[in-house]
Amino acid sequence: MPRVSQDQLDARRQEILAAARACFARHGYEGATVRRLEEATGLSRGAIFHHFRDKDSLFLAVAEDDAAAMVETVARNGLVQVMRDLLARAVSPDTTGWLGSQLEVSRRLRTDPAFAKRWTERSEAIAGATRERLVRQREAGVLRDDVPIDVLAQFLELAYDGLVLHLAMGRPAGDLARVLDLVEEAVRRH
Repeated sequence: MPRVSQDQLDARRQEILAAARACFARHGYEGATVRRLEEATGLSRGAIFHHFRDKDSLFLAVAEDDAAAMVETVARNGLVQVMRDLLARAVSPDTTGWLGSQLEVSRRLRTDPAFAKRWTERSEAIAGATRERLVRQREAGVLRDDVPIDVLAQFLELAYDGLVLHLAMGRPAGDLARVLDLVEEAVRRH
């Protein structure tokens, strides 16, 4: 029997995550049945669950993958850049899937205490990256200093959540780039 390399296993895992992301976004967590996950991935349940313990672990892996990418962008360029990137890709099917996953995470946080407990570490990483970026920006003299960092972070998080909801509901992007300019201007030193 030929041996499968770690690179091949990692590539297969990423393929499963991408297909599962689209399936969860399209059907929600409950509607993304194992049969639908098999159809979306083109793999058997055995092949899918060789990489993930169960459907819950698969969904959490999708959400964690998204959160890790977001933490990287926030640390490097800030939360407003995450919003700009999201807006730039708003019409892409991948982004639509990502938005659906974000809404599903929100729903599960309210309705599933075990998921909420597992998700806490991920949300803390995003919040921590946001605050660290804001502290660096303040130290560089770019960020306003008349508002506490925690308040600025909450403001940016609310703007992000609002953008996700707006786009996930299928509302037109319109002139949201100018709205993001306003958000960024609100946290800058004048």
